Amino acid sequence: MKIAISSQGTDLNATVDPRFGRARCFLVYDTETNEVALVDNASSANAMQGAGVQTAQVIAAKGVGAVLSGHVGPKAFTALRAAGIDVYVGVAGTVRDAVEAFRAGQLTAAATADVQGH
Repeated sequence: MKIAISSQGTDLNATVDPRFGRARCFLVYDTETNEVALVDNASSANAMQGAGVQTAQVIAAKGVGAVLSGHVGPKAFTALRAAGIDVYVGVAGTVRDAVEAFRAGQLTAAATADVQGH
């Protein structure tokens, strides 16, 4: 399965970005091959509005099955779930920590967004 982690940097040692829609970038980690791909999120991060939904569309196009982030708003959450993507919020630490926690089954998928929309 591919998982997308909101990140403040470009490698597994980077800090998880607490924001989903305006995250600097995403690291897409393949749990079967251990391959990592970088997804630049500059166009959505700098959008005047709709950053969460735009980011959700970009992430969905990468074929991910789960998103790990600090926070996800209601519109982005709805878009991700409509695409069949599980959402995990409250994730902190490094991207590597997040991947390890996911693989160990230590994270619980969110039932709703954890922040209000703008």
